[in-house]
Amino acid sequence: MDKQIDNSKPSVVRQMTNAVADFPVIGKIIKPRNKVAVIRLSGVIADQGKKGTISFHKYAPLIKKAFAIADLNEVALVINSPGGAPAQCSLISSMIRNLSEEKNIPVTAFIEDVAASGGYWLACAADKIYVQPSSIVGSIGVISAMFGFDKTIQRYDIERRVYTSGEHKSFLDPFKAEDEDAVKRLKEMQKDIHKNFIQWVRERRGDALKGTNKSLFEGDIFVGGKSIQKGLADEFGDVWTVMRAKHGKKVKLISIELDKPFIQSLLTGAVRFPDTDDIINAIERKTIWNRWGL
Repeated sequence: MDKQIDNSKPSVVRQMTNAVADFPVIGKIIKPRNKVAVIRLSGVIADQGKKGTISFHKYAPLIKKAFAIADLNEVALVINSPGGAPAQCSLISSMIRNLSEEKNIPVTAFIEDVAASGGYWLACAADKIYVQPSSIVGSIGVISAMFGFDKTIQRYDIERRVYTSGEHKSFLDPFKAEDEDAVKRLKEMQKDIHKNFIQWVRERRGDALKGTNKSLFEGDIFVGGKSIQKGLADEFGDVWTVMRAKHGKKVKLISIELDKPFIQSLLTGAVRFPDTDDIINAIERKTIWNRWGL
């Protein structure tokens, strides 16, 4: 079981240092530096365990590690994500909120190139959201995309054999003609997920939101200043400039990072080279990024 560290109060050492810091001369020398933990959330959100993806399994230890830093002043989330799996977004965001409230540590998000769909879901885990003038923000909606190969196998006289137990087990089979009932069920599922997404954004952004449901929650994207006007973000800013202004020029930014997989494999003697699955996953991730021109 992880040892729980209560960051709601300064440590004894911090309290003593703060007291001595009030004295002239010596106080300037030993005055403690403010500390901000920086977690970079960059990539497609998917529980695939692959390089370039964000998942609860990979990031939960990092989030715990960040909030466990003694005498921590704040956690900064640097986000660059085109979105992905909604359940993973919910798991990660819930952990951040729970630890923030438990330890009374504020969280601030900094959107770089894009925080779309699930990427924006993650940003809403923060108490305040900063963007760049060219950041892409929003896309609050749900999307499913697939191909239909039923005519292809007919053209090449391919016989497909599928055996199931359960009427809906072959739901949305790409090798069958499109089924209107199946599409209807898919849209109902999407509607439920979309509702959860909207509820989360409203809960986190509250009165800051400006606009109707149609203007905010129908999958539209907003660039930089427009996202601020809509209340999806608060101000322009980057992690370095904002944290220096907030916590002083000597603030210590502590980067909480994932282990480098290649270095780790060298140390364990388990070097692994890319296979077909790695290449396919890389193409899929690139396709998602390309949607935003990145």
